[in-house]
Amino acid sequence: MAAVATKKAELDELGVQVLAISTNSYFVHKVWQESELSKMVEGGFPWPMIADSTGNIGRLYGVYDEAAGVDIRGRFIIDPDGVIQAMEILTPTVGRNVSELIRQVKAFQHARATGEVTPSGWQPGKPTLKPGPALVGTVWKEWKVENAF
Repeated sequence: MAAVATKKAELDELGVQVLAISTNSYFVHKVWQESELSKMVEGGFPWPMIADSTGNIGRLYGVYDEAAGVDIRGRFIIDPDGVIQAMEILTPTVGRNVSELIRQVKAFQHARATGEVTPSGWQPGKPTLKPGPALVGTVWKEWKVENAF
């Protein structure tokens, strides 16, 4: 959460709205904000932290662990129409990559604005693909693996 908070200006520029949701209560969120997050990032976590104490939100997104009574950590990219475009669920021992989140947001925004396809590892300025019958069997001519890195 602190890593995401450090990218607030960039996420704001992209028009991203961030929500943090967990089964922790409002009071736990408040303590976490005051005792941890505000010490890692000036001002702490700048977006809403929502208490999913019943696990209903986690169930809707398929991340609620019934046995443990907690939401599993993950992230979702939801487009302006409310459609989930990407999700990443990792075990608690492995953190998520904020740079990859931002790259994916840029790729989804580009694809939505242009109708083009953003191949593996795409970054702004790198080649895209124009979907259609002419692309079939010719992707190898249009895109090279080294563009993924």
